Amino acid sequence: QVQLVESGGGLVQPGGSLNLSCVASGFTLDLYSVGWFRQAPGKKREGVSCIGSSDGKSYYVDSVRERFTISRDNRKSTVYLQMNSLEPDDTAIYYCARTWMCRIAYRSGTYSYTATESEYDLWGQGTQVTISS
Repeated sequence: QVQLVESGGGLVQPGGSLNLSCVASGFTLDLYSVGWFRQAPGKKREGVSCIGSSDGKSYYVDSVRERFTISRDNRKSTVYLQMNSLEPDDTAIYYCARTWMCRIAYRSGTYSYTATESEYDLWGQGTQVTISS
């Protein structure tokens, strides 16, 4: 069965950390780039990070840069999102999704992730992340 399954969400206090996992099955993860998205209550879903397939380069939106780290282990068919210094505004359901290429923009000397949901053809079910004291 072709699918992505996220795990690792939970309830943590502000300033805490979580490491999300996205496990792929039914297809060769190496061939794809993978993005992490999140949707907070009452808000539109937004992309936060993406990792390339061939070069493994990682990209972030400004709101999570320096706090989140995306990585992948193709032998385990898994993509990770290490989240540190978590803030209440990080509360959301987090999803991973596959695409052929991370869409990025070059601004102010930095490459930033600019997600376009229509370019992602397979999504996980999501994992809840809640940041609260």
